[in-house]
Amino acid sequence: MFTKNHIMKDIQKQEDTRRINIKKVGVKTINYPITVLDKAHSRQHTIATVNMYVNLPHHFKGTHMSRFVEILNRFHGAIDIGKFKSILEEMKEKLEAEAAHLEMSFIYFLQRKKDNPECLKSCRYECSIHGSLETEDDLELQVVIPVSTPFREDECKGLPRSLGRWGKTIAAVRFRNFIWIEDIITLIEQAVEEEHEETNAGGEHHVMSVESLTRRIGKSLETERAIRSFTLTVENFADGYSTFATTGTN
Repeated sequence: MFTKNHIMKDIQKQEDTRRINIKKVGVKTINYPITVLDKAHSRQHTIATVNMYVNLPHHFKGTHMSRFVEILNRFHGAIDIGKFKSILEEMKEKLEAEAAHLEMSFIYFLQRKKDNPECLKSCRYECSIHGSLETEDDLELQVVIPVSTPFREDECKGLPRSLGRWGKTIAAVRFRNFIWIEDIITLIEQAVEEEHEETNAGGEHHVMSVESLTRRIGKSLETERAIRSFTLTVENFADGYSTFATTGTN
């Protein structure tokens, strides 16, 4: 029986004499509606898979896992890139953590205008945002962009052709100042198109390589003033294996 003056102890905040820091504790794979900034339509609504975790000081036994979702719910309907820092600050403060981390993975849809309505192009991109806050905040956006061979006019009939098996690019960027997701996608796709054109101009024995495409995309990202740093991986699919090349800046 609880007495009238009985007080429930917060077991999670009791001191732990073992003095072992927990590097990460939190919740993961939360499906949650978010808002993403859209250059053409102002905002785009999508569903994200969310991971939230903190670095727990050794003097805490644990943390209340429900508090992660409570914090997320307080930003319901107003979650976008601009809110990442606010969410991280509240996580760090409410959970009394040394550092806070937030990851969101989502599908971003980009409408493409084509002269021939039967010649459709994929407008679905896998994106993720990784944010962390210790003494300073850090934000990274990653975009996965499929790479395929160009359409030919005689192929734009009936059902749209699949993306084929050439491969994909994975670009992770940190910003110096704001840049639209669409602009990053367009920047990379233009570099891919330029590489295709140069390769085709070399004759039928010339093929696009992961090395040459990585250099060309890397140069485009490097000259974009809004991008502070990036890492880039270009992957080419083949039977039973794939080839890749990686580059980046600090």
